[in-house]
Amino acid sequence: MFRVTRPGHVRRARRAAQCGFTLIELVVTLALVGVLALAIVPFSQLIVQREKEQQLSAALREIRTALDAYKEASDTGLIEREADASGYPPSLIVLVDGVKNVKDPKGGLLMFLRRVPRDPFFTGEPDTPPQDTWNVRAFGEAPAHTDDTDPSATSTAGKDVFDVTSKSDRVGINGIPYRQW
Repeated sequence: MFRVTRPGHVRRARRAAQCGFTLIELVVTLALVGVLALAIVPFSQLIVQREKEQQLSAALREIRTALDAYKEASDTGLIEREADASGYPPSLIVLVDGVKNVKDPKGGLLMFLRRVPRDPFFTGEPDTPPQDTWNVRAFGEAPAHTDDTDPSATSTAGKDVFDVTSKSDRVGINGIPYRQW
């Protein structure tokens, strides 16, 4: 029951037992993994920025729609206003807290937002109230013409809130600063 092996068979068996990775193979593999990682990191940052831009666009649309609805309610006489008032809300928080419906005999409230969304690009204190994360512009106030060289050119609150913009100094993927969205 002894097996006779041929000499070539023994050499192949020894070579198979010594198989493994050489140092060069490991270095090449690590270099390829590094190159892939360098390509993936900027791509993942782009994906995160795109998601934040979608959040910014949705938040601006939500707030601006609520501002327009408040103005329409004011123009149709559902909200009491003074003769010289623009018809826009005095602050963003009024859109959440609501205002008295003057045509409702029960004195119900008209509410325009469930909550004020945060500016996704706001870089200030995390405990800042959401309504303070936006630049606001009053009715009749010219828009602040901002560029990358003048970070102090921001809108300030006036007697009402006509529009909101981001406070971010960053520029979007489309090349337009977030303040101008």
